[in-house]
Amino acid sequence: MNREQIHEQYEEDEKLREECGVFGIYDFDGNDVASTIYYGLFALQHRGQESCGIAVSNTNGPKGVVKSHKGMGLVNEVFAPDQLSALKGDIGVGHTRYSTAGSSTRENAQPLVLNYVKGTLGLAHNGNLVNAPELRRELEYTGAIFQTTIDSEVIAYHIARERIHTGSVEEAVSRAMDKIKGAYSLIVMSPRKLIGARDPYGFRPLCIGKRDNAYILASETCALDTIGATFVRDVEPGEIVTITPQKGIESDKSHCLPKDQEARCIFEYIYFARPDSHFDGVSVYQARIQSGRFLAMDSPVEADLVVGVPESGNAAALGYSLQSGIPYGTAFVKNGYVGRTFIKPGQSSRESSVRVKLNVLKEAVNGKRVIMIDDSIVRGTTSDRIVKMLRDAGAKEVHMRVSSPPFLHPCYFGTDVPAEEQLIAHNRTIEEIRQVIGADSLAYLKTERLGEMIGGMGHCTACFTGDYPIAPPTEDIRGSFEK
Repeated sequence: MNREQIHEQYEEDEKLREECGVFGIYDFDGNDVASTIYYGLFALQHRGQESCGIAVSNTNGPKGVVKSHKGMGLVNEVFAPDQLSALKGDIGVGHTRYSTAGSSTRENAQPLVLNYVKGTLGLAHNGNLVNAPELRRELEYTGAIFQTTIDSEVIAYHIARERIHTGSVEEAVSRAMDKIKGAYSLIVMSPRKLIGARDPYGFRPLCIGKRDNAYILASETCALDTIGATFVRDVEPGEIVTITPQKGIESDKSHCLPKDQEARCIFEYIYFARPDSHFDGVSVYQARIQSGRFLAMDSPVEADLVVGVPESGNAAALGYSLQSGIPYGTAFVKNGYVGRTFIKPGQSSRESSVRVKLNVLKEAVNGKRVIMIDDSIVRGTTSDRIVKMLRDAGAKEVHMRVSSPPFLHPCYFGTDVPAEEQLIAHNRTIEEIRQVIGADSLAYLKTERLGEMIGGMGHCTACFTGDYPIAPPTEDIRGSFEK
């Protein structure tokens, strides 16, 4: 298959997307929290630009009254000042979404709010369940009526059903965790409690923060920094935390696995997270620096300049430069008004979706041998265009280094790594990939370096190795559940 055929087959955006960002807060002093959630979601916008929402409740008011607003679009598009000021309450949850399972509609926006016999639940979920379709069918056959096509509603139903037979919401969450399988970081708002839960493998991150007399749960520490909160600790893989004014933070670790079974998504460190975040004690920025150092050690090449493809390639490029001694520079100017999703030019149009996002600084690369570092190659369509842009700008040589191993398998845990036949590395050697993208040389990060990159913690490498920590589903869960 030549370059043009690959473009025709896979015209979509090359970059991977992560499913969601979650944020929750309980202000023990009774202050309204909606504006804080808004700024927290703003910091987590990179985790999902499709839809967002906020749900709040007043713990001193009548049980069962939840005010919420959600819609399609970015945080600053969905929320106006008058909408935020109408969301009165001292406890709340927020969510930003990109769909990897369930269609892109307003109905699928989160948080989900359920009214049931014990009161209300507000739920925000990041991740994917591998057994969601069977759990959904089981619930449907007992009379459940679903309003969405997302697995988050399956989780909410199970928590609500278990709550009827248990003494507390956190016990209901624990019982629901006995049934659900897959990746999830959850924030649950009950009338008087804020609860956080992380799946036993720790696929997706979740941390705890504190500001004055308020406690916060968030996907990333950068959201804590944005609102002026202090990092307390990470929610451990498998842990359930319950936050109340009476008892502060209570912990249930009955679902925790041995450390060697934990399976954090390594792509949180490579690409998804903001570089100023920390997960489980590891700096995302330092992990990316380290990946670049490893590339320089394992795949050196003579060159005049090292550059990163913005944004996630920049830190890895700096690491390569620090290790190799080759100068680090800027070769690309990124359009700051283009998010990870935008209306793409049609195939017949002269505008390139890559050029809309990036342009090359000709003065920086003209006449030079350039090492270009990116976080991944998925389909290959973007990589070959960027290589060509560097050559058109006068680069003598273009050597590509990738700060992750080759993608060979799909992901079922909340990342939209596509089917194998759409992956450029599927059934191709590295030399064949090099020819497709048009680089002078190509090398990837070695799989065995991933553990070293994050200090030896347990991590998932399934998209590179096919070694899934949980048996993959027998049916495809990455599309919509609609028939």
